[in-house]
Amino acid sequence: MPSLFRRKSADLADPATEPLTPAEEEAARPRGYTPSKGRETPKRPAVGRRPAGATAPLSKEEAKAVRRQRRAEAAAEFRREGGPRDRGPERLLARNVVDSRRTVGTWFFGGALVVLIGSNQAMPPAIRLASNLLWAALAVGVVIDSVLISRRIKKLVGARFPNSTQRMGSLYLYAIMRSITFRKLRTPAPQVGLGDPV
Repeated sequence: MPSLFRRKSADLADPATEPLTPAEEEAARPRGYTPSKGRETPKRPAVGRRPAGATAPLSKEEAKAVRRQRRAEAAAEFRREGGPRDRGPERLLARNVVDSRRTVGTWFFGGALVVLIGSNQAMPPAIRLASNLLWAALAVGVVIDSVLISRRIKKLVGARFPNSTQRMGSLYLYAIMRSITFRKLRTPAPQVGLGDPV
């Protein structure tokens, strides 16, 4: 009876199994394979590695120039396209409504400065009275202008975007805040001229 623990002879070995080449052996290994002691560590694949050539560090002046250029590019992009709160067709329509007309709000801050100077106690009573009347006129003008802008936006958004999920109160506030900003300082930059149809 043959022994169960005896080694197979060379002629009984399976002829179909051939020794693997080093490349095939590496491919067959699991990802976290660690070779036994005394054997060479396999090389990592070159895909996804950083380029071998190390770049020289920038000088202070060069790094400052690069930062300045990146800031200028980011500011230009923000001026052109705006931020996340400026996105959406309803917001674009609200901007165009404001930009296509002259608004009282653009004079609000200039008038507020005049009122501040004119209401000083050192000024004569007539100038103080005029500055208070100017302040009241500016406030009433901004309120009336804001109501007119909001009504126009409501009408246009209802006609062009009947299924809009945009909150109208938020849209009105967005347009009113834009209307009291000087035209040259508005972001995104105006895309329509004064008097253009919206």
